[in-house]
Amino acid sequence: MSSHHIIREKQEPALYIHQFGAFNEEYLGQLLEWSPTLIVNDSVYEKAISMGLKVDAVVNASGNHTFQENTRVIEVKTEELDAVLDFLIAEQYQAVNVIDTKANLRELGSYISEINIVVFTETEKAYAIKSGFKVWKPKGSIFKIEVISYFETSNLRQEENGDFVVINDGFVEFNFTTEYLFISEVL
Repeated sequence: MSSHHIIREKQEPALYIHQFGAFNEEYLGQLLEWSPTLIVNDSVYEKAISMGLKVDAVVNASGNHTFQENTRVIEVKTEELDAVLDFLIAEQYQAVNVIDTKANLRELGSYISEINIVVFTETEKAYAIKSGFKVWKPKGSIFKIEVISYFETSNLRQEENGDFVVINDGFVEFNFTTEYLFISEVL
């Protein structure tokens, strides 16, 4: 008896590669595992193609490339990332994973209520959470939390350098009064 997963279109987060930087290819493979819609910045298009990836859309196309068949072009009127988020929201995506060299989630605050955004850099995974968020983590996992308001958490201790470290294998829960808390996990 075989097991089959039924994947509905747009059920998996889209993947937008803004900049590769020194991003770990093993993590990239994990993000591509369920064949998400893949959007790339024009500057990384050639590298994506050389890696054998099927690109669904290109942002800020310069006209310097011959694109794969059925590749869409996302025109940019503002910031590239804003254009991608506007496109994904219009296409009714629920979530997007972004690969970039910096995790600038706070700058994306106006989009967080409309689409779940996770930004991956070579060293961290950043996302916004709502109060009551709970996640299982092994002992020693490190969170970086932008503390702008009071919050309570279980199973974390703050280090002198400001990082928060998981005390024991198990769940970490976050409770706070603001709409969102921006956190990142060290990869």
